[in-house]
Parts: sequence; C-alpha cells; structure tokens
Amino acid sequence: MIEQNELKHALMFSQRVAQLSKALWKSIEKDWQNWIKPYDLNINEHHILWIAYHLKGASVSEIAKFGVMHVSTAFNFSKKLEERGYIEFSKKENDKRNTYIQLTQKGEEIFLDLMGTFTGKENAVYQGAIPLKNLYGKFPELLELNAIVKQIYGEEFMEIFERSLDNLDTEFTEDKGKLVKKSSLDEKVVQ
Repeated sequence: MIEQNELKHALMFSQRVAQLSKALWKSIEKDWQNWIKPYDLNINEHHILWIAYHLKGASVSEIAKFGVMHVSTAFNFSKKLEERGYIEFSKKENDKRNTYIQLTQKGEEIFLDLMGTFTGKENAVYQGAIPLKNLYGKFPELLELNAIVKQIYGEEFMEIFERSLDNLDTEFTEDKGKLVKKSSLDEKVVQ
C-alpha cells in the first residue's frame, strides 16, 4: 500500500532530479564541446578515448556501459576514431565474441594533448562549485548522487568511474598551468 503523499513526493523528487540534471548537463555539454572542438571530436568520440585510455583498452560493450551509450553508438563512433587512426580494434584469443578497442600512439597523443588544454576557468560547473570550495575548503563530494548512480548502474560502473579519477590523480600533474602525464614531465626533466 502506498503511503499518503508518497506518490506526490516521488514525482517531486524525480522532477527535481530531472530538472537539475538537465540544467547541469546543458552546461556540461557546452563546456565539453568547447574543450574538444579544436580536435574535431564530438562528446561520444572523446568519451570513448577517455574510457579506452583509463581502462587500458576495453571491449565495445564496456565502452557502451561505462560511456552510458548504446552498443551501436559506441561501435559506430569507435569506427570513426579508427578511421582517423586514434584506436584499433582487436579480438582476444580466448574471447572471439567481443571486439576490443585500444588507443594507438596517435590516439594516446591526442588524448594527452587534450588533457593539457583543459582549463577550469572555462568550465561552468567548476566555476559554480568554487564558492562551495571556498566556504568548506573542498569541492562537494556528491555522495548522495554517487549512491543513486550506483543503485542504477551498479558497483562495477562506480569502480570504473573511481578508477578513472584515481588514474587522473596518480598519472597526471600540473606543469605551467597545464595537465600533463607525469612520465612526459619526467622525460622533459631528463632532457
């Protein structure tokens, strides 16, 4: 039996999340497109490069799952990236059913170059969170949002998400106002 007003509260909650998510996504989408535009990439293509980089290769179905896109979308955009020389497809000896995606050297170079062009000053979500960071000394952790997404997409999704953030933290550093891969910076120091 539904409690009194439960349905009304469910609708209010759903609409609050929907409206806030849509507003946030519109801003994120604009910033993301502006960031990758000079590289003639769209959001799906960049997301595929991102996932392939952080997973050190992934199946098309993993790309679809973690990129929150249909398998055909993941495959079709991956084909476009392959045509540009950014990724290559392969099959594993013990798994002929799945197609795997690996960044090529050119793909990794474009990904790393893109990382170096990111600036927080051109990112509305980052800028919108600055007052909270200034007030509390840290960015919002979004624990409730993480819990909701975990319930919808599962533990594995969140593990991959956290792994990509951990990779960013351990593999990249700032150098002269740019994000760079630590090994690239080490090579510069040696030279």
